[in-house]
Amino acid sequence: MVTREQIQGLADEIKEYLHAGEPEDLKLVQKGMMLYRQGLVTQLQISDGALTATVQDVTPAHVRLDFMFLAGSHCTCPGEGLCRHQLAVFFSAYAKVASIADWMEEWREPLSMKKEAAVWGLERAKDLMKANRVLAPDYDRWVQSFEASFATLLASKKYTSPYALTELFGIYQRRLSASAPVEQEWRLLYELIAAVMSLQMLAKLSDRLGHDPGTVHRTYHHLFHNLLDEVEDLTKKISVQALPFAFHEFIVKLKQDTFGLLTCTTGLENERIYMYQVLWRGLFKKKDWMEEEIVRIREAVKQLEDGDIPLPLMLAAIHMYFLLEDDDLALELIGNNEDYIIAPYMVYWIDDLTELKSWKRALPYIELFLQKGRGYLQELGEYRGCSVFTRNLLRTITPYCAENNRLDLYERALVATLPYSFPDYEYMLFERGQYDRWGELQALVGLDFYDLPKDRVKVIEKERPEVLLGMLHQTAQREINQKNRASYRMAVKHLKKLRTLYKKLKRVDDWEYFIKELLERTKRLRAFHEECQRSKLI
Repeated sequence: MVTREQIQGLADEIKEYLHAGEPEDLKLVQKGMMLYRQGLVTQLQISDGALTATVQDVTPAHVRLDFMFLAGSHCTCPGEGLCRHQLAVFFSAYAKVASIADWMEEWREPLSMKKEAAVWGLERAKDLMKANRVLAPDYDRWVQSFEASFATLLASKKYTSPYALTELFGIYQRRLSASAPVEQEWRLLYELIAAVMSLQMLAKLSDRLGHDPGTVHRTYHHLFHNLLDEVEDLTKKISVQALPFAFHEFIVKLKQDTFGLLTCTTGLENERIYMYQVLWRGLFKKKDWMEEEIVRIREAVKQLEDGDIPLPLMLAAIHMYFLLEDDDLALELIGNNEDYIIAPYMVYWIDDLTELKSWKRALPYIELFLQKGRGYLQELGEYRGCSVFTRNLLRTITPYCAENNRLDLYERALVATLPYSFPDYEYMLFERGQYDRWGELQALVGLDFYDLPKDRVKVIEKERPEVLLGMLHQTAQREINQKNRASYRMAVKHLKKLRTLYKKLKRVDDWEYFIKELLERTKRLRAFHEECQRSKLI
């Protein structure tokens, strides 16, 4: 049973890794299938959480497929990544527990489903085109048209698979484009309203269909990012124009509907919040509108039963105070939120102030960002995510530090985000000639002497050789602690380097005291002493 479950898990992972719509992936699967069907897979075994086998290709290939971590699998052939030999071994194992034909059909299903959905969507779009032509400027009619097209093409129950949504959404957008006003200024406004409403409808549909975040990310998450890019671009184009008086009613109604981004669903918070911020910063610039929006947010909070304020509403309130330049209240609300929740969103406000070159306002936000950022990293823990966040944090504060000659603030950020900021901090200390602190940093992150960049070591050995003493002592001791012949040889190599540095520093007495004490401590390690004598260290 465990074996069946392991092989099925591997099958699911390979199914996600390869895409039937990609010609290269299709060829790879076909080649793997051919090797399996020719009976070229031999010595198939399951042990230590992996499949192992030999594939008798032109040159025999030895394969290991890891159940827990597909990327950790390997093959002795020169190919990179998943190869035909690994697939042949997979098919050979899968055939023992299930039907390969069924797996192939399921793997190809997303592609066939996309094609079927595209044909069906085009037919429905033609029906819609017969009913509607180019729409005259009318906000309510525009929105009704968007909703009707979306319901017909995407929200019907015919195609609920996430794989079909990309094709259907593309047809939906072409349908909207065909009905857009001819006049350029009205067309821009039409496209903006369409993008805002479409993101809300797509988010609600995703929630209704029960698609988990992983599924959304793999299949149609790019649709949300495309809509965000579109809204950002259109908002800039519209905001720099002298808007006709007739636009006022449309902007007011769009402002009302934009509130739906905060409440339309529970998922896709980042996308909904970002679109809301972009629209309010670029388009809804009146002070009284912002004050009215704060009242509306408070009313929405009052209607909540459990008393917990949803993140979108909280961030919207902070954003209104930020736009009104009530920084004390905005920073107070930010401070009241958990570091893990609020830190990633602070980038937007600091970037905004950087663009405006509002350095005086930016400093308190940056100070709080460093505090919240450290807490965020401690809570997150996962190395790759922490590294990405750290790069983003440093990128965000760099313009302020450079413009205001605040290298101290930048260094504080580097220290606060260690070890994830190590490459940047190491580079800065070395370039500034702070070799003592550079050495302390290497020791802090636990690097051994042989891990150090050779070009750096040459410079420091010339300028400040004493910096290297501590690391050589630590590295040699770690090797001795391994208690095997190979480690002893490495330890002796580092000890000889250590002796050279002590002589260069004219501290021969210190060296002799150290080596005497070391040999006394290790007198029972006969192999280590033999290596010392063989290398003429003693």
